[in-house]
Amino acid sequence: MRLARRGFTIVEVIVVVVAIGLIAALALPHLGSRQREQRIAKLHSAQVAVQSAAALMHGVARARHNQPQPACAATGFGANPPWLNVSGNGNLCTDSARVQVALLYPAPTLAGIVASAGLVPVAGTPSAAQLAVEGYEAHSAPDGLRVQVSGGQDAARCAFVYRAPQALGAAPAVTGVETSGC
Repeated sequence: MRLARRGFTIVEVIVVVVAIGLIAALALPHLGSRQREQRIAKLHSAQVAVQSAAALMHGVARARHNQPQPACAATGFGANPPWLNVSGNGNLCTDSARVQVALLYPAPTLAGIVASAGLVPVAGTPSAAQLAVEGYEAHSAPDGLRVQVSGGQDAARCAFVYRAPQALGAAPAVTGVETSGC
């Protein structure tokens, strides 16, 4: 007489659990490594966008310095029509925002460098919550703004800093990226 077999033996269950554990042990480090590489790439992209925006906005600011500007359809920082005073402070119009300018460069603020760099696809000045949705954080730093990528071990060490120029005629500084916390 044959007995009908129901279910799995304990040995079969153990073999399956060990196999799943081995696969997970091999796959998870690679997944974490890829996510870290993606955060680093995102940080480098943001740094390049900030450097490019600073250069482009500086060119526009020099051309419009202390000159009347047409009204701006975009929302954002400052008066409309935009104005840059003799000191190089005020605002400029872009396609998506009125951008805060200090000493003929984007100011180290959400309304300045973050809005001009387009890190967040919104009209006007992006909020901290909108930055967070895109995986970024921005915090005040000495003489500048720290741009961070969230999701790593320590966002403050997955960042770079945009520093405003110290005087009219000087250039802003963008630090190298720090990736130890990514």
